[in-house]
Amino acid sequence: MRAVTVEPGVANSLSLVEDQPEPAPEEGALLVQALAVGICGTDHEIVAGEYGEAPPGETRLIIGHESLGRVLEDPSGTFQHGDLVAGIVRHPDPVPCPNCAVGEWDMCRNGQFTEHGIKSLPGFARDRWRIEPEFAVRLDPALARVGMLLEPTSVVAKAWDHIERIGHRAEWQPQTVLVTGAGPIGLLAALLAAQRGLAVHVLDRATSGPKPELVAALGASYHTVPVNDLPFEPDVVIECTGAPTVVLDVMCKAAPTGIVCLAGVSSGGRSIDFDAGALNRALVLENNVVFGSVNANRRHWTMAAQALSRADQSWLESLLTRRVPVERYEEAYTAGPGDIKVVLEFDS
Repeated sequence: MRAVTVEPGVANSLSLVEDQPEPAPEEGALLVQALAVGICGTDHEIVAGEYGEAPPGETRLIIGHESLGRVLEDPSGTFQHGDLVAGIVRHPDPVPCPNCAVGEWDMCRNGQFTEHGIKSLPGFARDRWRIEPEFAVRLDPALARVGMLLEPTSVVAKAWDHIERIGHRAEWQPQTVLVTGAGPIGLLAALLAAQRGLAVHVLDRATSGPKPELVAALGASYHTVPVNDLPFEPDVVIECTGAPTVVLDVMCKAAPTGIVCLAGVSSGGRSIDFDAGALNRALVLENNVVFGSVNANRRHWTMAAQALSRADQSWLESLLTRRVPVERYEEAYTAGPGDIKVVLEFDS
């Protein structure tokens, strides 16, 4: 069996193992034939040796957390042979903390959670993988070519879930959404905003390529000007770049009672000057909320599957700018200038 692996913490240790053992039954009752995995910035950081943790007793980590596969067997009877599924990435900590105990493992308090292809659990970039049925999500058969987008969509489904919960602290009738960053997370966040009937604006640095057209296809507006030059104050901001200046600018740009969701992760190590007092004054006097969001729980994965089923399938396919067979895995993990989402295919 083939598997894409790294030695965690060792830069450029990426390799395709041709004789990987079959997944052990202890990994889960559900056996799945891999179709593809999506590749994101987290994978690039793991390949660069920045983080990642192998399963206990192992020296290498099978990577891949954006999964898509077909069920081969399920003794529990939850799934049928041939069902299209994706595997939930994060599993609750063993203690468990109060949040993990009630299925909100995306909000783990003690950091002892595990994650497929990232932290202590083997990933999905292998010919076959196992998982317990309760951590698998059935997909609409129409998503057979794009279902690996479920994981990033679950991340923005969670962001929207929390935005709406916060919004209902008072009478809330949002009209305008600003998404900063037109990568996969930003574009999917814009998709879910458009599905909610909101006026959507997307800001990115790219002036050419597919991004402006993808935004226009959603009926949204595309901007390349600085945040402060935008001619409106958004009711909701979903910040997906992690760029420090953009993060600070959107906090100050939001409308009164606005909500800013930070979904991009900054790299750190860079200092910038800013007026913290002015920011505090704006947030307090306008009753604004700024919060961070990462990962997703089962509820959000289900919401994401529903959102993808409602989406224009040709638009979703347009996000997948490169499909690479597993034999050429090194190409897939080498970033290209026009990439939005790269897919590594196990069964083409």
